[in-house]
Amino acid sequence: IGINSIDIAELYPVPPKADTYTKTESILGDWLQTQDRDKIIISSKVAGPRRKLNWIRGGPTSLNEENIVNALDASLKRLKTEYIDIYYLHWPERNVPMFGQYKFDPEGDQEDGKQIPWVSIYDQLTTLSKLVDSGKIRTIALSNEQPWGLMEFIRVARQHKLPIISALQNSYSLLNRTVEFGISEILYREQLSFLAYSPLAFGYLTGKYIENDQAAGRVNLFPGYAKRFDKPGVRYAVKQYAQLAKKYHLSLTEMSLAFVRSQWFMTSTILGATSLNQLKENVESFSLELSDEILDEIEQIHLSVMNPAP
Repeated sequence: IGINSIDIAELYPVPPKADTYTKTESILGDWLQTQDRDKIIISSKVAGPRRKLNWIRGGPTSLNEENIVNALDASLKRLKTEYIDIYYLHWPERNVPMFGQYKFDPEGDQEDGKQIPWVSIYDQLTTLSKLVDSGKIRTIALSNEQPWGLMEFIRVARQHKLPIISALQNSYSLLNRTVEFGISEILYREQLSFLAYSPLAFGYLTGKYIENDQAAGRVNLFPGYAKRFDKPGVRYAVKQYAQLAKKYHLSLTEMSLAFVRSQWFMTSTILGATSLNQLKENVESFSLELSDEILDEIEQIHLSVMNPAP
């Protein structure tokens, strides 16, 4: 098993900061100069508004043509490449629940009693279509998207003969299986690829925080950054899954990643590692096949504490 795909974004590394954003692309760009570019799939993402990232193109203010084109050109320059294989809209411009939010709030559409404008999906697709035609990107994709947005991008593309999105990248793990509600059917009916990020739930599904709340990791390095996992059922669920993994002589990491890979709608799993040992364990888990027995027991735990970290 090898790795031939690298997923990045203009705002990486995370958590995003004014003095570090874009560094991931720059580092990767230097490394790419020593590689056979055609054998590596590079994915990057354009940041949208509503996240108070004022150092990125002033907000950014929107996902209009100027912002998308400027973001892509800057990414290509940092990556030292002529094209990006998969280009994502990192999150929707419109008001949606994301990054730990789980309920849609219509009030988020309003500011000072007025509707907050957002660039239409048609206009976003038109811009992306031009970039595909130019050869700067090979295919387009969405991230952190909801069922309505997913279907609207598909509908508009078909109606206006614009490029149809090729993939969706959302969070998916033993602690967050919300993709199974609504989105999974769309993936099947529309034959879309799905890529899971945070399959280990910020390290919670390694089990390292069960015995040691202060274990090394970004949860403790960046206090407040992992609020989506600071919920009542998370630690209980992790303990249940850890006990199950131990019963079958597996590490919690192995079981968690093997579970994600086993899903019928899964195209690829996005891994993050800070050491070679972590990377080795992550990659080796992909040769693991979970038995029907362990999958049944996973389902029983899931039913008792469903999606504690949506």
